[in-house]
Amino acid sequence: MGYVKTAMLMAALTALFMGAGYLMGGSGGALVALVVAAAMNAFTWWTSDSMVLRMHNAQPVIQGDRMGLHALTADLARNAGLPMPKVYVIDTPQPNAFATGRNPENAAVAVTTGLMRSLSQEELAGVIAHELAHIRNHDTAIMTVTATFAGAISMLANFAFFFGGSRERMGFLGTLLMMFLAPMAAALVQMAISRTREYAADKAGAEICGQPLWLASALEKIAMGAARIDNDTAERHPATAHMFIINPLHAHKRDRLFATHPATENRVAALREMAAKRGHAPRSASQPLSSSRIPKTRKGPQSGPWT
Repeated sequence: MGYVKTAMLMAALTALFMGAGYLMGGSGGALVALVVAAAMNAFTWWTSDSMVLRMHNAQPVIQGDRMGLHALTADLARNAGLPMPKVYVIDTPQPNAFATGRNPENAAVAVTTGLMRSLSQEELAGVIAHELAHIRNHDTAIMTVTATFAGAISMLANFAFFFGGSRERMGFLGTLLMMFLAPMAAALVQMAISRTREYAADKAGAEICGQPLWLASALEKIAMGAARIDNDTAERHPATAHMFIINPLHAHKRDRLFATHPATENRVAALREMAAKRGHAPRSASQPLSSSRIPKTRKGPQSGPWT
C-alpha cells in the first residue's frame, strides 16, 4: 500500500509540476515540465534519502559508538523484524528525529544531538521505535519523495516569480499566485499524508518497544524543546518538516503552512489510553524490550566526533 500511495503522490505532484510549466510557458512549458518531472521521479526514487540526509548534514554512526545509539537501534530493529537501518546523528540542539529510505532494506534513522541529551534511555527507545515503525509501514518512501518534490515545486514557484514566465498567459497577478499557491498545494499534500501516519507510527512504535508511555513521555519533551529551540537547517528546508517526529518549524510565519503533525497532546493521550488498556500484560507478538537491554547513554553536552 505504501508503494501505491507513493506512485499516486508522484503522479499528483507531476500534474502540479506540469500545470506550473503550462502557466509559465504554455504547452511547450508543460511538455518541458513533464520531461523534468519524469527525470525527477526517477532521480528522487533512488537518491531522495541521501539528499535529505545531506540537507541536514547528518553524520553516520557506526557500530560500537560510545553513545550506544547503534546498539539500541539494532536491538529495536530485531524486535520489529526489520533489517538494520543506517544510523545518523544531526548536530543541532533541537530534540528531534526522522527516518528516511525507499524501503526497509535501504532505510536510515537520524536523531539530533539535542534529542540524545534530553531524553532518558527508555524515551530514546520509544523515539527510535516510532521511526522504525515508519520504515516497517513503508511511510519513509512517500515522506522522502514528498519532501523532495515539495522543495522542487517551491523552487519552481519562486522561479516563476522572479523571471515572470509568459506575461501574456500569466501576468503579474498570475505570477504572484504561482509563487504562493504551488508551495501551498505541496504543503496540503504533506498535511494529507502526515496526520494519520503519525498516529499509526506511534501505535506501532509503542508495540515495538513494548512501552507506550516511553514514547508518550518522549513526545512531550520533544514538543517542549522544538517549540523553544530553532532548527536552522529545517527552517531553510521547510519541505522536510513532515519527516520529523515533531514539527521542527516555528521561527517564521510561513512555518504554519507546513504544520503537518497532529497535536502532540492528542498523540500522547492516545498512547496513554493504549498503555491503560494493555496494563502490564505481555505482548502477543514478542516480548517487550526491557530497560536492562537498552544501552546506557551519556548525558550532558557532547564533544568530539561521533564514531
